[in-house]
Amino acid sequence: MAGQRSIFEDVEGAQKPAATPGGVSRDRGRGRSRVRVFIMVLFAMVVVQIAVGGLTRLTDSGLSITEWAPITGAVPPLDAAAWDEAFEAYQSTTEFQEQNRGMSLSEFKVIYWWEWGHRQWARLIGVVWAVGFVALLATKSVPVGWTGRLLWLGALGGLQGLAGWWMVASGMAPGMFDVASYRLAVHLGLAFLILALMAWYIMLLGRAEAELMRARRDGDRKLAGMATGLLHLTGLQILVGALVAGIDAGRNFIDWPLMAGAFTPPDMWAIEPWFRNLFENDGTVQFFHRIIGYTLLAFGIGAWFAARRSARAATKRAFDWVAVMMFGQIVLGIVTVMNSSPWYWAITHQFGAVVLITLIMRARFLSRYPLPQSVRGAVR
Repeated sequence: MAGQRSIFEDVEGAQKPAATPGGVSRDRGRGRSRVRVFIMVLFAMVVVQIAVGGLTRLTDSGLSITEWAPITGAVPPLDAAAWDEAFEAYQSTTEFQEQNRGMSLSEFKVIYWWEWGHRQWARLIGVVWAVGFVALLATKSVPVGWTGRLLWLGALGGLQGLAGWWMVASGMAPGMFDVASYRLAVHLGLAFLILALMAWYIMLLGRAEAELMRARRDGDRKLAGMATGLLHLTGLQILVGALVAGIDAGRNFIDWPLMAGAFTPPDMWAIEPWFRNLFENDGTVQFFHRIIGYTLLAFGIGAWFAARRSARAATKRAFDWVAVMMFGQIVLGIVTVMNSSPWYWAITHQFGAVVLITLIMRARFLSRYPLPQSVRGAVR
């Protein structure tokens, strides 16, 4: 009969492997870094796309390609016959018949390449997202909870492509010289939504999940709320700015601070029914763009003063940069309109909106998730 066994017998000769410090969080941290770099690449590509889209609008190139072919449209005309066919299709538009009747084939090629480049870059963004997403899944690099977020970015990108064609199709309708301004606003608004969302994701991924949870307990909800309000006002201003661009409203009423010598432009409500003035009357659209700009500046100054009371040095600096960029953007807008919106000032003003909304997102993030700092105020 076997002797009585010690309760410690099974483990007396076994040794537990030594715990690896940070072993659990190390792989998760690597995955967060990979996803962050992936989104940063997409962010840079979207910034370029916004700039190219702005130049496409400013050069009146948006209607040069009259069909939407997501796959075959990636191939441009390759011979003289194909170029003649593309030019003939453009000649059927009201824009050509009423504004560009004397355009030569060589001049058409210039605007064609702008629009083709805009669409091709959009396709490339889609390819980069798809390849990157699959690669991250295959290497199990996607942190818990981030698969849905990455899918959401892809869905928004697909929606943006549909909105782009919806916009261009409006310019093909009989009697339309340009795309519908409200559709342009939707298209640009979606681009900025995607950009802001990616900026937020990049900032979230830049810090460990445990650190974010600790930081959130120290967040300033009131200041974060003010930053959110600033974000919404800036989004509204971008949409109205798209309406300004859509009807070339920035090329009229070039005096400031008045409009045609008065506070409000003449014939501000001349179009019937009245609400069409908000989209089609160049004086009305530019007036509201100015008023929202003043409101945004006033609210931004209020948020800056509120941030002065924060004990967090990094949060204060974030709102400092928002205030600086906001003032610069106001000056850019005034200079642009007083020079009748030449393309180089207009595209600089649009890029300023990209910088501003990114800085606002950063100020909002640091309000909700302040950086740790020592008693003396230095960030640790």
